[in-house]
Amino acid sequence: MYQPKKIIVVTGHFGSGKTNFSVALALELAARGEKVTVVDFDLVNPYFRTADFKEAFEKRGITLRAPDYANTNVDIPSVQFDLGGLAAAEGYLIIDVGGDEDGAVALGRYSHVLNSYAETGELDMLGVVSFRRYLTRTPEDAEQFLRGIERASRMKLTHLVNNTNLGMETTAEMIAESLPLGEALSARMGLPVACVTVPEIAEVPAALPAEQMMRVPVAVRLPWMPKSEAVG
Repeated sequence: MYQPKKIIVVTGHFGSGKTNFSVALALELAARGEKVTVVDFDLVNPYFRTADFKEAFEKRGITLRAPDYANTNVDIPSVQFDLGGLAAAEGYLIIDVGGDEDGAVALGRYSHVLNSYAETGELDMLGVVSFRRYLTRTPEDAEQFLRGIERASRMKLTHLVNNTNLGMETTAEMIAESLPLGEALSARMGLPVACVTVPEIAEVPAALPAEQMMRVPVAVRLPWMPKSEAVG
């Protein structure tokens, strides 16, 4: 099972489910009794942000730091927190980065700080991939997006997360079909697969090794989903 470092930077293509993964990881660490801070660094997508889970985080003792515009109608963000100070603080720090290269550019402003933690082995940078997204259906296409994120952020990925899903319609067969694609991407990029996510509503495919499996709630509520189907 994936054992995260002190700092976890979560990146990925738009619609890869990186915010859902960030929320799930924060909830899992908090359930273990760990101190967790989540930084909502998605400065490009106004729809699905970790800032939307403020109340759920507060109930579980998770600290949330977000740009001033997050969860408002303001278009220009104001980042007024010290990322270096948060990185040095006690506990886990999860940084949910905006999708694609556009989102990763903002992270690049702090690459000198974060890379210093990567050099000491205290940071994981995860590339979240869903092979059900139309622009990342193949290992070749997924690699292209992830390499772009590395260039834009001026940081290097350390692990991959196979987060192939269709939300509430995810099936075990769908996840099983993604396993060889994830392994092929891993071989192409020379990066290990940290975990393969399985939504709580789906069965675990028989082909998935137990040590790779990570159960995740369907935390990000789409407009047509009843609130009961999301994390509260």
